[in-house]
Formats: sequence, structure tokens, C-alpha cells
Amino acid sequence: MPEPEKTEKITVNLGLVDLGQIDLLVREGFYANRTDFIRTAIRAQLATRAAAVEQTVARRTLVLGTQHFSRADLERLRDTGQTVHIRVLGLATVADDVTPELALQTIAVVEVLGAFRASAAVKAALAPRIV
Repeated sequence: MPEPEKTEKITVNLGLVDLGQIDLLVREGFYANRTDFIRTAIRAQLATRAAAVEQTVARRTLVLGTQHFSRADLERLRDTGQTVHIRVLGLATVADDVTPELALQTIAVVEVLGAFRASAAVKAALAPRIV
């Protein structure tokens, strides 16, 4: 499977004054572009809340980073009568060859803070289980 993308596109609406200040800082060379400024600002804010994020991850038993479920992983769960609760802060992926039926048999809950990537059919089947 190819490497999943490391970024996700979001849209942010800003007031004109804020946008003007960002453009001024870009023009003065403090940042390469608007995106560079926004990424830097987000990382700075996340750094100030790092302890809260770590505590929440521990309390909610979230996987921090990337978690991938292959067809073989889910077939093993099915064969042993087990289900999985997908709880990820980052990226969770389900292999493209996983059928909606297999996903329904093995995935009890999907809670992803970040991005959840699976086939459209698997996402549709799991929709009631996605928190």
C-alpha cells in the first residue's frame, strides 16, 4: 500500500485585519507564505497545550499517530470472535480490500481525531459506529 498522505487540507475563515497582518509578516520575510504562518501558529498553540493532549490521550486510550488495519488483521479478529475499538489521534486507515461485511463484523467503534481513511463502502457501513 502506498504511504498515506501526511497532511489534511482544512479551510479557515479569517477577518480582514488578521489576514492583513499575516500578509504583512509574510511580505516582511518572517514567514514564507500564509500557510507557513498558520502552521507555525498552530504548532505553537499545540505546544502550549501539550500536557492536556497527553493526559487526554492517556485517559481515553487513544493511539497517538497512525494505525492501520489490514484485511488479515480484521480476519484474525473475526476468527477469534473479537472486535476492535478504533481510537486514534492522527490517522486511522482500513485497507482497501476490506469488505463492508468484514468491517461490520470486527469494528465496534471508530473514534478518530484527525483523519479516517477507508473505502467509501466501508465508511458507509460503519457510519453509525463513527463517533
